[in-house]
Amino acid sequence: MTYLTSGPGLSARKLRHIEACLLPDSQYQGVTTGLETVRWPYRALPELNLADVNLEVSFLGRRLSAPLLIGAMTGGADRAGQINRNLATAAQRLGIGLMLGSQRVMLERPEVAATFQVREVAPHVLLVGNLGGAQFLLGYGAEQAVQAVRQVGADALAIHVNPLQEALQAGGDTSWAGLATQLAALVPSLPFPVILKEVGHGLDARTVSTVAGMGFRALDVAGAGGTSWARVEELVRYGAVQRPDLCEIGVPTAQALRDARQQAPGVSLIASGGIRTGLDAARALLLGAQVVAVARPLLEPAMDSAEAVEVWLSRFIHELRVSMFVGGFADISSLGSASS
Repeated sequence: MTYLTSGPGLSARKLRHIEACLLPDSQYQGVTTGLETVRWPYRALPELNLADVNLEVSFLGRRLSAPLLIGAMTGGADRAGQINRNLATAAQRLGIGLMLGSQRVMLERPEVAATFQVREVAPHVLLVGNLGGAQFLLGYGAEQAVQAVRQVGADALAIHVNPLQEALQAGGDTSWAGLATQLAALVPSLPFPVILKEVGHGLDARTVSTVAGMGFRALDVAGAGGTSWARVEELVRYGAVQRPDLCEIGVPTAQALRDARQQAPGVSLIASGGIRTGLDAARALLLGAQVVAVARPLLEPAMDSAEAVEVWLSRFIHELRVSMFVGGFADISSLGSASS
């Protein structure tokens, strides 16, 4: 593998993550999302017009033109900053949301904060900040959470949990005992919506049950079947996947959605993890998600331009609209009703 940089530290690792994510070996090899098993309804007489299908939703108090977020990817290096600006520009043009990559590097190295600053190009998007859950056992608290949100002008904060990724990462954070207690105290104290998210190995039913009453406004199930961040770490560390069996661990996206809906029926769900088409999105919404998030398919377009990102997303949104049309669903609320 030829890395974008060979320098030390978090910024260098962020760039290596970008390159590793572009490789086919970064994807689950034997596990699928399970969304392909969700039979999509078809109506030969849908009794509505394609142009009239309404994809607008309200999420975390903001109006989105479609139930779609650009998922968390990167930050902390110049190349990552350009990627973030391209993603944000496309999100602004399309009226959808954007989740930033982990901001730990920004808090520890203030000189790279500009790589997360996207409000100038995306003043109206739903913007979600991002910090790792493990950091809240290593000294982070409400002060760092508020700083991460306020410094970039975000509307909400995602706290990501990723024990498998950390266990396979060189120097990863592997002390996780007591985090649930920390989150139970932290989340209600924060003055903005907080999301709990996995990174691609799935929120399991027991975890969702544990956090259901903590005050999280949304759960991003980030299921297995798309990018395996365990595989990414193996690629970054060794240049090859050396522990393929461990890297296939996870809860498939469809199962994670079903479990989360059962364990936390009053909490909004974000479907991510292997969402690759508009039909994937439609199926996830049918399973009870309020919005979906897409990351890896946008990485290569974002390295090119905001226009390339917009083209990809426009096609995705059109696929979702067509799926709704042929299923006889005039809007997202009617789709939600069908899932109940």
